[in-house]
Amino acid sequence: MGTFVIGVDFGTDSVRSVLVDAENGREISSSVYFYPRWQAGLYCQPAANQFRQHPLDYIEGLEHSIKGALADAPAGAAQQVVGIAVDTTGSTPVAVDKTGTPLALLPGFEEDPDAMFILWKDHTAIREAAEINDLCKKYAVDYSKFSGGIYSSEWFWAKILRTLRSSTAVRQAAYSWVEHCDWIPFLLTGGSDIHRMKRSRCAAGHKALWHEDFGGLPPNEFFVALDPLLDGLTGRLYRHTFSSEEPAGHLSAAWAQRLGLPGTVVVGVGAFDAHMGAVGGQIEPYHLSKVMGTSTCDMLVAPMDDSADKLVGGICGQVDGSIIPGMLGLEAGQSAFGDVYAWFKNILAWTLDEVFGKTRLLDDQLKQALLDEAAARIIPELTAAAEKIPPGASGTLALDWLNGRRTPDANQALKGAIFGLNLGSDAPAIFRALVEATCFGALKIVERFQEEGIPIQGIIGLGGVAKKSPFIMQTLADVLNRPIKIARSEQTCALGAAMFAATAAGVYSTVSEAMHQMGQGFDKTYLPDPERAALYADIYRQYCKWGALVEQHSTA
Repeated sequence: MGTFVIGVDFGTDSVRSVLVDAENGREISSSVYFYPRWQAGLYCQPAANQFRQHPLDYIEGLEHSIKGALADAPAGAAQQVVGIAVDTTGSTPVAVDKTGTPLALLPGFEEDPDAMFILWKDHTAIREAAEINDLCKKYAVDYSKFSGGIYSSEWFWAKILRTLRSSTAVRQAAYSWVEHCDWIPFLLTGGSDIHRMKRSRCAAGHKALWHEDFGGLPPNEFFVALDPLLDGLTGRLYRHTFSSEEPAGHLSAAWAQRLGLPGTVVVGVGAFDAHMGAVGGQIEPYHLSKVMGTSTCDMLVAPMDDSADKLVGGICGQVDGSIIPGMLGLEAGQSAFGDVYAWFKNILAWTLDEVFGKTRLLDDQLKQALLDEAAARIIPELTAAAEKIPPGASGTLALDWLNGRRTPDANQALKGAIFGLNLGSDAPAIFRALVEATCFGALKIVERFQEEGIPIQGIIGLGGVAKKSPFIMQTLADVLNRPIKIARSEQTCALGAAMFAATAAGVYSTVSEAMHQMGQGFDKTYLPDPERAALYADIYRQYCKWGALVEQHSTA
């Protein structure tokens, strides 16, 4: 039957598990589980930039998705599974007790958002991020220098500090803090001592100021200078980190029974979704691997000999071994990509829900069916109409900062904007402007890498947007004026996790070997149109001009 591994991909809305043949990367079966509490909008306040997820969503999703994938696999496949690896969103930390149990799983904290996982897109810690940046710039050592020189409110320390300040109950109960990608392997291996948890180099290096040159995390004195509430916390965290080809342990007896898997299954050290997704999409040195979903994460690997001495400003960090062991991993990205289109869809759907949804002319079942069909058609219909509008013809231009700006130069206080509206402006023109804005934001990232001496020799697209929207991908190719290769796999993040699982289980000796043997290749290439590329070069200059104006106003 072969040797199988399981890749588990925890996304923002759902978790997907994929059973993969470790010999050739063939995807045998998969299953997806949508988080019910998240779907209900619990514990989130979008207007206040608060986005929390309950650990029960993750636990239930882990079990349901793995068992679902195994149920659809050939008989006996479960007994041939040798490894599991997990990727998650990040930075998505949670407060835990000494056993590594998230506080939201303990009595008294079940409904407390501050005791839950603080999702990557939560921006409630803007003030704390600014304080970290101020301290880094005046401290004897700039501990942000390997993190692009700007610490973000999306990251580990800003979220911890904000929570300790805002919640006395969590502050008193929290022994330590854990990233989502570290907690799931700890859970699967039956961990019960937080000090024995293997922490991901990916998460620690890109989001928590960890670096080998510092001997680990910044010293306690640095954090005390930031706020005495942090005194002693580093001693309850970690010093050493592990890249994701390392085993975190074996599947515990309880989880082996729960999932119907052998107890010999190796569980790999976790990592962030985009990092494993880049491997699943067969990243190459100096090729920007763009994982495009609700946000984007742009991953790049470079040989250490070429780039170890270069510090790229304004990105999400550069870490030895965070993507492929032995190579420098660099991360950038946009705080909102698919979320921008979803926002506009929701704006238009409001009328349907509030007006048509209250009609008395239809029974509730038919009414809901029509609402669901209409909502599902909004983006496809907008796309079909927007494609017919030549670049620049409408005069409408947008900024893509609806969830702030991740890179270059993190600033989560920035807001989106739409310019050039008149009484003739319609929904397709606005939608096209939003699509172009997200592509201009991507161009800003490419330019920053090149300005800092990191060449971009190719673009690889993967994720939901890359697979599902030819219009957006062609626009991106035109704006970047570069070809974009699209990874064939529908589940590149889960496939990347499976490659790490195969390496951790000893099927392959290196991640590069697993990537070569298990990679699925590419199924499409978008080529830039020279005429449209020239038009977009002019529109991009306007985008930069308006962006500078909005940024000046936002930070004044």
